[in-house]
Amino acid sequence: MSTRGITRPGGRTARNTAAVFAATLDELAARPYDEVSIETIAARAGVHKTTVYRRWRTKADLVSQALAAAAQALIEVPDTGTVDADLRELSRSVQATLASPRGAATTRSVLAGAAASAEIRSVMAEFWAARLSAIAVIVDRAVDRGELPPGTGPGPVMNAMAAPLYYRLLVTAEPPTRADADRAAAAALAAARAGVFAAG
Repeated sequence: MSTRGITRPGGRTARNTAAVFAATLDELAARPYDEVSIETIAARAGVHKTTVYRRWRTKADLVSQALAAAAQALIEVPDTGTVDADLRELSRSVQATLASPRGAATTRSVLAGAAASAEIRSVMAEFWAARLSAIAVIVDRAVDRGELPPGTGPGPVMNAMAAPLYYRLLVTAEPPTRADADRAAAAALAAARAGVFAAG
């Protein structure tokens, strides 16, 4: 994994990094991915474009790191003691992000061109990997507690939980609600308990 753009906390470099990451997300929320550039990000962040180019050689590098940082910041991995409550809280967290204007616009911008752009697909692959690595512990704990069958895969469980929320945003063009989040978590959990996502 590339370490470009990762810095020690504090100081001007850290402040610039935070400003550039925030500007990147704002640009993605404001315009289609193809119209976002290092130059537009630098202008929004209030830094010179050479400052950005020294740290991130391509737009894909910058976008992938900004999304990964956002994913880590937004995900609070619940540990309630039961998989039911853990998945419900996680689903509500995803729902809150997708229902927010910035989250919805950023998601639409990045996903809109994914089918046609290898660059965007690479960015999204890194983003999903970061999210999954942060939340896989929920399923692993549930298996250890005997709440889910051995061999249950975290990826399929999380995909089943998140898919209805993204469907509502991207296909029906409606912000997902908390009720949607609760239903998505319950459906994914029922399938997991039935062994649908267990390796075999």
